[in-house]
Amino acid sequence: MAINLTSSNPLYSPEVMDHFLHPRNVGELENASGVGEVGNAKCGDIMKIWLRIEDGIITDVKFNTFGCGSAIAASSMATEMIKGQPLDKALELTNKAVVEALGGLPPHKIHCSVLAEEAVKAAVKDYYDRNGIEYDPEQFKEASCSHCHV
Repeated sequence: MAINLTSSNPLYSPEVMDHFLHPRNVGELENASGVGEVGNAKCGDIMKIWLRIEDGIITDVKFNTFGCGSAIAASSMATEMIKGQPLDKALELTNKAVVEALGGLPPHKIHCSVLAEEAVKAAVKDYYDRNGIEYDPEQFKEASCSHCHV
């Protein structure tokens, strides 16, 4: 029995389906300015984000995600939201903003948006570390996910 992923899906918004079926910014960046990789042992999702930063602006971003459709969609949306933005704006990205931009996620998939937020922050932190840029460690605290207890 074949499943038609393009038909309306009661669990996932059209935005989630679009970013899952047609993810943006997939791949790796050679000589990236910063790289962040995060994972969730409970669900098995792993996200890796590469940033190219010029004069404090994210000029390019790529990702690879091993995980479910929600994880891929969240990664894709997060990269779209930070591309072309200054680093301080990228650090303001929240999992809630990713969920809203995707038109919602089922409660048991909220952790995917948490991973997207954490991957972006990890990549910015890596950039700061590589370049000896001081930062407030509080900016890089892990987000919590009340739905999946991580």
